[in-house]
Amino acid sequence: MTQEHYPFEPYLISVTRPIAITSREEREQTIKECHYNLFKIPSQKVMIDLLTDSGTGAISNKQLAGIILGDESYAGSRSFEKMLAAIEDITGFKYVIPTHQGRGAENVLHSTLIKEGNLIPGNTHFDTTKAHIEFRKGVAVDVTIDEAKDPSLYHPFKGNLDLEKLEKVLKETPKENIPFVLITVTCNSGGGQPVSLDNIKGVKSLCKAYGVKLFFDMARYAENAYYIKTREEKYRNLSIREIIQEMFKDSDGATMSAKKDAIVAMGGFLALRHEELYQRCAVYSILFEGYLTYGGMTGGTMETIAQGLYEGIDYHYLEARIGQVARFSELLKAVGIPIIEPVGGHAVYVNAGKMLPQIPPDQYPAQALGVAAYIEGGIRGVEIGTVLADRDPITRQERHPNLELLRLAIPRRTFTDNHMSYIAQSFKKIHATKEELKGLRITWEAPILRHFTCEFAIVK
Repeated sequence: MTQEHYPFEPYLISVTRPIAITSREEREQTIKECHYNLFKIPSQKVMIDLLTDSGTGAISNKQLAGIILGDESYAGSRSFEKMLAAIEDITGFKYVIPTHQGRGAENVLHSTLIKEGNLIPGNTHFDTTKAHIEFRKGVAVDVTIDEAKDPSLYHPFKGNLDLEKLEKVLKETPKENIPFVLITVTCNSGGGQPVSLDNIKGVKSLCKAYGVKLFFDMARYAENAYYIKTREEKYRNLSIREIIQEMFKDSDGATMSAKKDAIVAMGGFLALRHEELYQRCAVYSILFEGYLTYGGMTGGTMETIAQGLYEGIDYHYLEARIGQVARFSELLKAVGIPIIEPVGGHAVYVNAGKMLPQIPPDQYPAQALGVAAYIEGGIRGVEIGTVLADRDPITRQERHPNLELLRLAIPRRTFTDNHMSYIAQSFKKIHATKEELKGLRITWEAPILRHFTCEFAIVK
């Protein structure tokens, strides 16, 4: 059923939360006090929060009921058993280690498998993923297709791995030096772009041929499955669940931030195919996350994940969710804002480098645009550019990505199209005076994952 024939959200709104309306003068003072770092702004000072879609969606009445029904037993919780059953039913992975969120799952897996000097090929590793790899003195090797570098080029699956690039890495590197290949679905740092099922199958074939494990970052796996169904003609007649089963078939496991496509505020897991690896990972799970049947989560949280996993793969929900993001992208384009195309599933990525050519990468144009969006409309996005790319861990030089992007992530089941229209009009006003915007310089930064806490000043 097309969006034209099914135009409305397949749910009713029963609880609301008020937005604190602030003035431009208040916002100018707030961002200055926060040293121009959007992460530091108190939430009550933000009117439209698009910092992330992680853990910011609205839960359903059944999920809310699950919080009350949660079994809070330290060991052997029935809520864990319910979550385990849902994960196995949907993904086919039998062994599950619960964690407090996605990076907890990464920490457990990477502690188990990654050693100094290892290479981990993948499609534009996310910031925390790359940080976990580099913290262990490994190397994240980006083998994304070249088409992903062109923001205006239409390609239905810009998250695809380049099979020739991947095979070159596999061929030239001893297999014991590649603990696994990683497919991120959808590819967040690449613009929220999906990976085709044919490409996934091609990666599986290479991993099998070279004897290398294959893992997924499955945070937005349901959105990826929706794109496969709607953009990859040969799989159009498969259900979302059937596509998911095909995606994960014959792979070794996946990390999951349940805060995305399971539509919960907190939680995650590491899902595994084989018991032997589960036993190895379990040691680090107990050390870092908690016992194997709660992993840093409450029983109520695990109940909401079990329910949210099913709600997140509903076709009509996905159609409405991805449709809202697509409509928002058209509103931005209509007022002259350059974006990454085709639009991804969870966010619109504004091409700040193109919009603000007067600001060089060393002065962080995407961060500057994010500051302008907050001052103009109380809108909080997040920089996906040089600040996030961080410094090279060895040379400590700035790493400049191909694109300087401002990500506007849309929480699930949270905003209406009227909110989206307000955002677009705010960006229209910014666009009209964009030549007046100035760059930023960093006055303080942490040695790793600096974008969360670093401080800026305006370049005079």
